Amino acid sequence: MSLIVQKFGGSSVSDAESIKRVAKRIVATRKAGNDVVVAVSAMGDTTDELLDLAHEVSPLPDPRELDMLLTTGERISMALLAMAIKSMGVEALSFTGSQAGMITDAQHGSARIVDVTPVRVREALDQGAIAIVAGFQGFNRDSRDITTLGRGGSDTTAVALAAALGADVCEIYTDVDGVFTADPRVVKKARKLDRVTAEEMLELAASGSKVLYIRAVEFARRHGVTLHVRSSFTHDEGTWVISRTEGEEVEEPIITGVAGDLSEAKITVAGVPDTPGKAADIFTIVAKTGANIDMIVQNVSAAATSRTDISFTLPKSDAEKVLTALRAEQADVGFESLQHDDQIGKLSVVGGGMRTNAGVSAQLFTALKHAGINIEMISTSEIRISVITRADILNHAVQIVHTAFGLDGDTEATVYAGTGR
Repeated sequence: MSLIVQKFGGSSVSDAESIKRVAKRIVATRKAGNDVVVAVSAMGDTTDELLDLAHEVSPLPDPRELDMLLTTGERISMALLAMAIKSMGVEALSFTGSQAGMITDAQHGSARIVDVTPVRVREALDQGAIAIVAGFQGFNRDSRDITTLGRGGSDTTAVALAAALGADVCEIYTDVDGVFTADPRVVKKARKLDRVTAEEMLELAASGSKVLYIRAVEFARRHGVTLHVRSSFTHDEGTWVISRTEGEEVEEPIITGVAGDLSEAKITVAGVPDTPGKAADIFTIVAKTGANIDMIVQNVSAAATSRTDISFTLPKSDAEKVLTALRAEQADVGFESLQHDDQIGKLSVVGGGMRTNAGVSAQLFTALKHAGINIEMISTSEIRISVITRADILNHAVQIVHTAFGLDGDTEATVYAGTGR
């Protein structure tokens, strides 16, 4: 008997009929002789609707109370799913994140899992029941408060449960057939990948691919959890996320996929004195805000002024607090001004074959040149190249680059819902 952890996103449980369809799939997995644990997201756009409601009653909602509010979405879907399964004659028990033993740090809104003690989940399995766990949430022992894991937290919940329970596989169900060479909503002829390495999936997730969230992929790679990305609307095979050692017997593709990301903004600290320690001062201030920096570029200093500009990208949601923090320290750091640009887009090409193949950068920049697309910033890793361009042309840029690297398929990809989750 295998132990399978399944995760269903909001688009898979968006209404009563969807919940019943998902329940049938879970019951079929159980009747095939498997123990089943399910992590479930809030229905449809529930989380966004709750966030909107919170901001209607308070311009700056208290983080603790916001977590209390947002976790209700998953509690609704877990209970409804358990009811649907029981109506099919199979025992099911639903658990909140705290009941399932998801122990986190005390950071409201973006808590990290520090321990998993799924005692009640294991007891439910031993009793022959299917365990349904509310994703996205946990519990801090010191504060005794409910916490949330941030967007994509249900993926992380599923992977953490799979690791703690020693599951054979963690199936991530979404509204597309697996991991594609690009977002099929943007690139109609994107091709489904039969498998992708965890390393490549990490880069794709960090670059804007929504099918899996980076923290879940990191957790899976660290704890040796096998991920299987599938559609909740079909029974197609989907995409396996494998360790690199499993794929070493075949040559890796030069480019596995292209990703676009519209969630970042750019801040430029202009007129920074070009003296040792100024960059450290700036990024120490940024670090204290808790913002995650992505790309950094420092210009060559002007000979006449001995001053330089430092630009960096970060999540749009973090931009205002970083700007506020930098303005407060402007006199001490000595820079001249700040510039904020939230109309940027990040395009990334990812592929394990970059390690051993020259010319990828030239091919990328040539494709963008012929399309008349300007590049504002460039960042690279061993298997990724990212560029910043204008937000309003990002989708076009992704399409151009996808075609330039020969990734287009023969038929259009199917999207069964509409959110990617």
